[in-house]
Amino acid sequence: MLSSNPARQTRRILIASLAIISFLSLAALGQDDPNPNSPTPVLITESDSTRALVQRANFSRRTSLPVSGKAAFAPDTKVVLYASNIVLMDGEGANAFRINVEDSKGRQYQFPVLAIDKVKGAGLYALTVLLRDQIGYWEPPTPDGDVLVSLTWRGLSSNRARLGYGMTGGTIKDDPAAVPMPLGSSPARTSALVDVPTSEYGSYPFVGDRKRFLEQATFGPTVAVDQRIRRIGIRTWLAEQFEAPYPSFNSPYPDIPLRSTNTEDSTLGCGAAPVPTTPAYRMCIRDHYTMYPVQKWFFTEAFYGDAQLRHRVAWALAQMWVISGTDTQQSSWMIAYHKLLSQHAFGNYRNLMKDMTLNPGMGNYLDMVRSTRTNPNENYPREIMQLFSVGLFMMNQDGTLQRDAANDPIPTYSQDTVNNLTKVMTGWSFCNVGCPNSQPGIVNYKDPMILNQNNHDVTAKTLLAYPNAVNQNIPPSLNGNVELELALDNIFNHPNVAPFVGKYLIQHLVTSNPTPAYVGRVSAVFNNNGLGIRGDMKAVIRAILLDPEARGDVKTDPNYGKLREPVQFLTNLARRFDVKSANLGTLSDGVVNNLTANIGQSTFFSPTVFNFYPPDYVIPGTALPGPEFAIMTTSTSVGRANLGNTLVYATAAVAVSENAPAGTKLDFTEMQALAAADPTCNRLLDVLNERMLHGTMSAQMRSSILTAVTSIASTNTLGRAQSAVYLIATSSQYQIQR
Repeated sequence: MLSSNPARQTRRILIASLAIISFLSLAALGQDDPNPNSPTPVLITESDSTRALVQRANFSRRTSLPVSGKAAFAPDTKVVLYASNIVLMDGEGANAFRINVEDSKGRQYQFPVLAIDKVKGAGLYALTVLLRDQIGYWEPPTPDGDVLVSLTWRGLSSNRARLGYGMTGGTIKDDPAAVPMPLGSSPARTSALVDVPTSEYGSYPFVGDRKRFLEQATFGPTVAVDQRIRRIGIRTWLAEQFEAPYPSFNSPYPDIPLRSTNTEDSTLGCGAAPVPTTPAYRMCIRDHYTMYPVQKWFFTEAFYGDAQLRHRVAWALAQMWVISGTDTQQSSWMIAYHKLLSQHAFGNYRNLMKDMTLNPGMGNYLDMVRSTRTNPNENYPREIMQLFSVGLFMMNQDGTLQRDAANDPIPTYSQDTVNNLTKVMTGWSFCNVGCPNSQPGIVNYKDPMILNQNNHDVTAKTLLAYPNAVNQNIPPSLNGNVELELALDNIFNHPNVAPFVGKYLIQHLVTSNPTPAYVGRVSAVFNNNGLGIRGDMKAVIRAILLDPEARGDVKTDPNYGKLREPVQFLTNLARRFDVKSANLGTLSDGVVNNLTANIGQSTFFSPTVFNFYPPDYVIPGTALPGPEFAIMTTSTSVGRANLGNTLVYATAAVAVSENAPAGTKLDFTEMQALAAADPTCNRLLDVLNERMLHGTMSAQMRSSILTAVTSIASTNTLGRAQSAVYLIATSSQYQIQR
């Protein structure tokens, strides 16, 4: 029956249409089957050993199988390895694959895959590989014997096989479970949980993929959202999220009026003669001149809000388009800024660029509000290019760097470009008179900055150069607002924007080290959403979350995934275990920021414009990109365990002061019931394995946890539940979102 409410009926039609578009987008990627799992690749070996079937690259013979794989190859040689169990999408090629290498000293390398060709009639592919380390952290491998090589694709790792590097033999040992994988072999099946459809929940049965998806698209899985996706599927859920009201839990945003920048402002209502030591005065300062209200709102929305995807994407964008409480004194200023992020999270990136450029909080933080023709400031013009759009070096559409004849990366722009863009961005200031939120004596941080043409540089400007550059040259004597539009179009249409933004969002939502193929697919959608529109954020987010490199019950590539940043480490635990107030009788008040601040991430308090961690940070002792590891130190690693202990065993922000009104606690009622019903605790670990690790807990990990849990008296069901949750939450397996 059709709804009698026209607005509701229109919304239902819109959601259904978006779901169809989402389905067609996925089908275009070659994944119209509801099964999200890609096949696990197999690296072909000799029939009687674990030695890779390999031959020297010969482009006239590379698609024919060699007789033996026993030959050794010198460094910098091109060889051909063979792999089966691969089904490529249209356009998918060599940049979707990586060859991981380990030498006898346990050091890790990566050999580049130069080409992939189908072997006619054999059901497998020939991969041309250069025996040269492309990540360059270690000295090149010493050619003194076998190395172990594996092939990774879409987050899945093949078997590891021997390859003679310089010579065969040496001291390296096969993996304990290694067996020959000749042509025709099938990989061992994973133990990922797959629940059986029922009449109530029958649409999307892949439990591992559902849990992984919710870790990527929300601030943590809950039973309710998981069951909804099981009923309607991922694509329909995405369509719903794109139209969900926001904020959804605390709606609207906290209504905090603008105040004077003077904290002694008599309009605060703290009394005619405020006494700084009194709780009332401290609460007034807290609620008007700190980030406390917006932090509190942020966590309650993360814990309980229905519009999870918009909240998650806005948080990712907040770590790209950074302003900080170090300069942004009032929550009202930060809320005005965050409204723009959430508004454009599902909009168009070009509109986000303009509104963020004119946001007063950004203008204050990066000095554009003080930039005039006689006193120009290059902070914002430099950062909009370096951090918000194109980056320092020219990229291919798959995010790899373009290089010159000397193999050096090619700069995207010069200091002269910065100087010219700085001239464009002169003359803007706060709208303190005549705007909707203008008030006498109060700086207006809510309305966009306005232009004073007299303070604007009207000389000619030369901006970013690139093939078919848009608005590279701006003529003199134009109005500043016209120039700004021309300059933003010049930046927005630069070819780097698609891979720069796409890779950044992949890193924040899915994995720190995406393959170039994954980045390239997302870049293509940024450049054209299928309807000829560039910068469509809904299409980009859909492409990121539905890509086969993101989807699947299990990812076996050891380098896949991302360290859970502190905020998401906290919120994932909170949402999994029905977070509530300290007495478990009401909802949490969201006063938990102190927990993440202690481990390097105080919300809306980034230490610099480069965010809490840079997107190109490399994990020490490796050559792997791992942005969040920049705030993973000896101290914060202990702090993460302490955060887990506080959430699991204690109460966060107990009411000991005005800054901790109600406290926050996890509810283990369901886990206690499982521990009580099965004293062996096997059922408890089964459920926790499914919900926290989406079915990937190793036998060794399970045995260790089970021993620790069952050492607690069976009558202490809460202690057993807490012990199991704590040990999983603080494990390396859980700390990495995979």
